[in-house]
Amino acid sequence: MKTTKFVSCARRCLCKPNLNTLSNVSGMSTEAAAAAAQRGARQSDSFTMNLFRGHFETGQIFPFPEPLTDEQRQTLVELIPPVEKFFEEVNNPAKNDADSQVEPATMAGLWELGAFGLQVPTDLGGLGLSNTQYARLVEVVGAHDLGVGITLGAHQSIGFKGILLVGTPEQKARYLPRVTAGELAAFCLTEPSSGSDAGSIRTRAVLSSDGGHYILNGSKIWISNGGIADIMTVFAQTPVEKNGKMVDKVTGFIVERSFGGVSSGPPEHKMGIRCSNTAEVYFEDVHVPVGNVLGGVGDGFKVAMQVLNNGRFGMAAALAGTQRAALRLAAEHAATRQQFGRRLADFAGVQEKLARMAQLQYVTESLAYLVSGTMDAGKQEYQLEAAVSKVFASDSAWTAVDEAIQILGGMGYMTSAGLERVLRDLRIFRIFEGTNDILRLFVALTGIQYAGSHLRELQRAFKNPAANLGLIFSEAGRRATRAVGLQKPVGLDALVAPTLRPVAKHLARGALDFGACVENVLLKYGRDVVDEQLVLNRLAAAAIDATTSAAVLSRASRAVRLGLPSADHELRLAEAWTEEATERMARLPDALAPRTLVRNARLTAIGRAVSSAGGQPTRNPVDL
Repeated sequence: MKTTKFVSCARRCLCKPNLNTLSNVSGMSTEAAAAAAQRGARQSDSFTMNLFRGHFETGQIFPFPEPLTDEQRQTLVELIPPVEKFFEEVNNPAKNDADSQVEPATMAGLWELGAFGLQVPTDLGGLGLSNTQYARLVEVVGAHDLGVGITLGAHQSIGFKGILLVGTPEQKARYLPRVTAGELAAFCLTEPSSGSDAGSIRTRAVLSSDGGHYILNGSKIWISNGGIADIMTVFAQTPVEKNGKMVDKVTGFIVERSFGGVSSGPPEHKMGIRCSNTAEVYFEDVHVPVGNVLGGVGDGFKVAMQVLNNGRFGMAAALAGTQRAALRLAAEHAATRQQFGRRLADFAGVQEKLARMAQLQYVTESLAYLVSGTMDAGKQEYQLEAAVSKVFASDSAWTAVDEAIQILGGMGYMTSAGLERVLRDLRIFRIFEGTNDILRLFVALTGIQYAGSHLRELQRAFKNPAANLGLIFSEAGRRATRAVGLQKPVGLDALVAPTLRPVAKHLARGALDFGACVENVLLKYGRDVVDEQLVLNRLAAAAIDATTSAAVLSRASRAVRLGLPSADHELRLAEAWTEEATERMARLPDALAPRTLVRNARLTAIGRAVSSAGGQPTRNPVDL
């Protein structure tokens, strides 16, 4: 795992609030961040961000988003049946997997359905779907074939998404009709020396002497659609003048294979998602017109993060579909399989497995539509919720499908059941588009940065108390009352169904305590907290527990409000999940206690010893 640049950026952010790469990840420009720093700590509507201050920000989560207009809902009513029929009757996931390619007839059918241009505006050849509409169709794909899902997602969720998000009118008019009419797209960021550390890329683009184009050289690895894409979003280092000096900054480019100098290696042989094309892509003296710079020279890192943040909810939607399909197989098997004279479904152990699988699916789906609804409402602060949705979805999908195989027993292990293929396909989701390890650090460090900016603002206020009495009394008073246990958590009774009010109260209390833990961590470690990855992981886990709990409380309360037939079941799912999640959150202080820090130090020492020895340092018990 390459974390050096990530950690150095995070350390800078904790020294100087807001003026850093993590601010750019959130979509705030350096200039805007500087202005915010002068005004004081910036404010955010993000639920997860505010957790790190101990604030339970309800605006984005309660009530659960209802972003579809009647017309958009009707469009889905018309689209879902043919898409489901296509994947049930035309697409053959087992054959795609065996042949390591999507069958040509399936590809042609997907183009005909418009599946490659779901969010492209209709006047440019696409279907013009909203994020929530897109999520619903992606959920169908995830239920049937994740390999095909990667081919579709690499094309539109990231491949040309940069053009859709930040492209100029001319770039959109030139390229979007083409990516909906048969030309595949790809997103080219990862390199042999650059994985999670996107800033360390070595591919380089230099402006030509006549100033008309850039000359691009380098290579990218593990690029989905890399061997078959016609249009690529490529990131390269470019010389940029800064403070009178030339420095390298990442820039995004729209590159066509037809420019010449673009080639690709053979398809990679992979553990899963075998039907999706994954290949290395090479650029040798590729002439890229200056008009194909995407988002501005030197702003490539920002563009890449915007693309990834914007597309993560789609992964959660797809994996919600995967889990729903696996749960259906497991439930059907448990209801019909007889053992010891009883159905499997009658055994409490199996019932618990099905219950926990149902919880994971419900949470994943709730997160996906919470984020898509937030985006459709025009909110800008959703990057942490999107990261949480990706981490949770990829972890829970693996667990749910593994448990489905366990319930099916030997039958689940056979290829005919299809679950072994799904499990292989799922393994990559915890790695690509931001590894879960890095995203957990991203959640923790971004939240800590936000909390730290407010703490520093209070410290500055005390230097001139007469001019900052309002801030001092609000912030310092809040901390003082919390320290003696007098501060009350936010009341949620008006926002949640009556059945859920007790667990909602515990969650609100947990959010308050979480903020206190974050403050203690900041005061203990300061900017060196970036090196305390085990502590950061504990904070991220608690933030994920709180965010997922709020999401299901909101969704289940919606079910009650609308009188849905599933309301009672949703209440049980939300209550059970939140109860266990808040219990885990309550253990966070123990995770930061001295004895735990000693245990952490012991673990890291063992890890260093294993690394130094190149494996397990101990010998076999027979000493041979």
